[in-house]
Amino acid sequence: MNTDKHILVGKIVAPQGIRGEVRVQTFTEKPSDFKDLAVFGINIAPDALHFVRTLPNTNVIIARIDGISDRNMAETLRGTELFVNRADLPKIKPNEYYQADLIGMAVVRDGTEIGHVACFQNFGAGDIIEMDNGDMVAFRGATVDFENKIINVQ
Repeated sequence: MNTDKHILVGKIVAPQGIRGEVRVQTFTEKPSDFKDLAVFGINIAPDALHFVRTLPNTNVIIARIDGISDRNMAETLRGTELFVNRADLPKIKPNEYYQADLIGMAVVRDGTEIGHVACFQNFGAGDIIEMDNGDMVAFRGATVDFENKIINVQ
């Protein structure tokens, strides 16, 4: 899968019930964004995943997938990453970005480079930058300098 053209938007984390529905941890701004996205993954065709509902106060949705009709089948999809085509995403406004655009940028604190963005994590208390050296730092309050490919953190 060419990750330059595909953006990771979620991951199947568990089956839900006995009819083959799945729980999807979403990485979108709002979990309900899944209603309007053509999501796909390994062994999941575009438009085969259907939004059912959000779980209150979480970034988790319940979805059904064409061809998945029971819990055992849904269990085989645990851990499947879900993507959208980059071209299908809404255009962003000035001073906005997708986190995927920040991967590889230098992370700087008090004028000193402390690493490069490897990925983002969110364990419920806000976005965290995971750097290539394994260290993590809060993204809250960070400023992004696209021109110089630098993220200044507190």
